[in-house]
Amino acid sequence: MTLLAFDWAFIIEKLILIIIIVLTTLLITLYTTFGERKVAAILQDRPGPNRAGPFGLLQPLADGLKLIMKEEIIPTSASKWLFILGPGLAMTASLMTCAVIPWSTEIHLFGRVIALQIADINIGLLYVFAVVSMGVYGIMIGGWASNNKFSLMSALRAASQAISYEIAMGLALIALLMSTGTLSLKTIVADQVSGHWWNIVYQPLGFLIFFICAMAECNRTPFDLPEAENELNFGYHQEYSSMKLGFYLFAEYVNMIMSSAIMASMYFGGYDLPFFDESTVAPNIAAIIGVGTLLIKIVLFVFLFMWIRWTIPRFRYDQLMNLGWKKMIPLALLNMLITGALILSKL
Repeated sequence: MTLLAFDWAFIIEKLILIIIIVLTTLLITLYTTFGERKVAAILQDRPGPNRAGPFGLLQPLADGLKLIMKEEIIPTSASKWLFILGPGLAMTASLMTCAVIPWSTEIHLFGRVIALQIADINIGLLYVFAVVSMGVYGIMIGGWASNNKFSLMSALRAASQAISYEIAMGLALIALLMSTGTLSLKTIVADQVSGHWWNIVYQPLGFLIFFICAMAECNRTPFDLPEAENELNFGYHQEYSSMKLGFYLFAEYVNMIMSSAIMASMYFGGYDLPFFDESTVAPNIAAIIGVGTLLIKIVLFVFLFMWIRWTIPRFRYDQLMNLGWKKMIPLALLNMLITGALILSKL
């Protein structure tokens, strides 16, 4: 009976943690769209959204309400169930990444120790790579089910782009695995917290490769060729409207936030705050400070994504593919060989 009660308590803890993390992610995503428009306005020397609410802070709610109120349209020639499945799969895949991210240390509530991580699996990096790979299926299904040649061409571009850059991303992860000796994100962060240097010191080239590949996976400018409106009308979601379109747009921002969290955890210490000794404060205070530290790192990465988007022009498609196959993959292989040589030299 005690074991059964413990299992139920554990399940309830995880369900509450999942709800909190997912809702917080969606709220941050909602205001990331506002932040994107403000950053673009600053870089282009204009005010940006400032009419809806004080300082324009209600603009994301107005945009969300607008999407919800739009008419739901499914083309008569579309494959209905796949047309609905596409945006749902894209959104689900983008949210699944948060399951393995260690958001902070443990908190103590009601006599229980609760880890601020949904699932600590020993193949966390492989899980991240698998979930990232799933995201393109939502785009492919939506583009094909629309029965529109421009949507299909865009979906094929997205698949080709994802395959090209996932290879380099995987090789960058292999180099990180070689230097850390583990696939667990919790262990990777814990090693950086326990007095070691952050992994960016050991893997600067690996981080650069991973960051570029993350931009390509998120379809962010200058890698937004699947949404090149001057060539493909609108892209893979041309036939979508209302919240189905909203799911595709939201998935891009959720992917950006999750990619930022992954990079912060793997290369920049995760929830580690430099020169802060956790033993000097209560465990719950230390956990809150850790969450805040990780969120600040995520915000900085998101700002970097936005800064690059509104600064660098879009590639041509041949330039994008050449960068992936002829630059990123050889660099990732070189980084892996250098990492292996350094590890052997220390033996």
